[in-house]
Amino acid sequence: MIRKLTKQMLTAQILSALTVSLCLLIDSVMIGRFLGVEAIAAYQLANPILLVIGALGSMLAAGIQVVCSRSLGRGSQKDTNVGYSSAVALTLGVSVLLTVLVLVFRSPLATAMGAGREGGLFDQTKGYLAGFIIGAPASMGALILVPFMQLAGKNKLLIAAVLSMTVADVALDLINVFVVHGGMFGMGLASSLSYYAALIIGGFYFLSKKCVFRFSLSDVKKSKIAELFSSGVPAVFNMASGVVMIFILNKILLGTGGSDAVAAFSVIMTLGNTSNCVSTGIGGVSLTLAGIFYNEEDRSGLKELAANLGRYSVILGAAVGILMAVFAPQLVKLFITSAGKIRDMAGLGVRIFAVGLIPRCINNALKNAYQVMDRVRLTEGISILQCAVFPVLAAFLLSRFLGTTGVWFFFLMGELLTILGICLYVHRRTGSAPWKNDAFLLLRDDFSVPPDRLMETELHTIEEVTAAAQEAEQFCRKHGQNARITNYIALCIEEMAGNTILHGFTKDRKPHHLSVRVLYKEDAWILRFRDDCGSFDPVSYIPHGEKDALGIRLVLAIAEEARYTHSLDLNNLMLKLPVT
Repeated sequence: MIRKLTKQMLTAQILSALTVSLCLLIDSVMIGRFLGVEAIAAYQLANPILLVIGALGSMLAAGIQVVCSRSLGRGSQKDTNVGYSSAVALTLGVSVLLTVLVLVFRSPLATAMGAGREGGLFDQTKGYLAGFIIGAPASMGALILVPFMQLAGKNKLLIAAVLSMTVADVALDLINVFVVHGGMFGMGLASSLSYYAALIIGGFYFLSKKCVFRFSLSDVKKSKIAELFSSGVPAVFNMASGVVMIFILNKILLGTGGSDAVAAFSVIMTLGNTSNCVSTGIGGVSLTLAGIFYNEEDRSGLKELAANLGRYSVILGAAVGILMAVFAPQLVKLFITSAGKIRDMAGLGVRIFAVGLIPRCINNALKNAYQVMDRVRLTEGISILQCAVFPVLAAFLLSRFLGTTGVWFFFLMGELLTILGICLYVHRRTGSAPWKNDAFLLLRDDFSVPPDRLMETELHTIEEVTAAAQEAEQFCRKHGQNARITNYIALCIEEMAGNTILHGFTKDRKPHHLSVRVLYKEDAWILRFRDDCGSFDPVSYIPHGEKDALGIRLVLAIAEEARYTHSLDLNNLMLKLPVT
């Protein structure tokens, strides 16, 4: 089930990240083809401000993934709703404030970014900032709704929303260039309106009765807002480091190659950000699923997830990198139509960038997993080294020998040095090679329970349910449980797993999965049932007049505690029973 879930989430994450990147790519293409090289330079100079907006949205989105995966891993739907309500209220307040501040101070911001105090470069940078910031509430709102759509299992809706954003951006860019002639302000405004289009489409689900999350002003809690901020801080380190890196590299390039080098860097970064949809998707899946498995104390689930993400990192990173390297001249030509120095510089930079995609994917998977596994400081350290220190250091040193060409190694060297640093850190902490067993996960020795206290199985038929109930009886007797507890646990498996197969598996002709996990602790037995059938909450709703409902009522009466959550389009039921 983990492999299927990883593949589904990864597909949606990559497509949504790709579509968002395409909007930026489209803007760059339109600017380069119709507004000129100076406009490309203005777009690049405005980029740090755009990254700040993205950093805030990404911080909240990451905080949501960490906080809500934590509450869902504990089986608390109520706490998840508190996180949802607090995140929506916080995003609205922050985005409106940010919009006002940038509109008021756009001129000094343009100057601070290196556009000067007057002239064409200054006016175009200021204009693009004004147009783009109008969409800050929508862009940040869309960013925070992405993890909630993922947690709700609404991957198709997520894809539809981001596709609508791409279509709207293309149409509005064309209108701006050929009809309105709004210049850089119009290009920024086109992006803003496309974000609103995505937010409207995605927002319909959250306003419907089918939404698994419930917004309430009474659920907006200061403590939860603080938790969202603190949990999202590593994303701020990541984005802020990127802002610092771009700012410094712009300065280095202005010294080595002038505005031509900055324009080439803009093309490299735009194409690079588009290709990074793979690493972004892998990192997003790692953040969500690792958080759930970690809070369930599921060591085997974490190992399987890491193996899947490692495999996808190599396959997808290599595939995208090869395509990017092979078609670099054609991709660069989309932005810069005339042959010359700028196009040659950008083409070489794109090819060097492509080599770093595999280590980028691996680094993102690891650092996001560390974030939700209570190693926040490690994640922050990796982000600073990966996105600022190593790339800037490499660009600075290599530019001294290779000029502008040396700067283009910033991404590749930053990722290679980061993965080397992670390996050295893991070896120092564990005394083992990172790739042996699960050393790279840096889990505590007392994490989860010993293998002999855990029973896990996948069920597909009633016969397998019966066999699993018998296996559970033997498992309980092995740990010295009396006949009453042994029979209770077997009964829970027979009733809950049996009902899922009899009713959930037969509602459609699709293949389904059901996993059962029996965990023996010192003070309790924990049973977890997880299936991908239609939504059904046995804790709060029991169908009347049905024979099977008697079995469900009996199970709930036996259990000391029962918790149900619907996340990732999966039913998750946790039962707690006493030990002998």
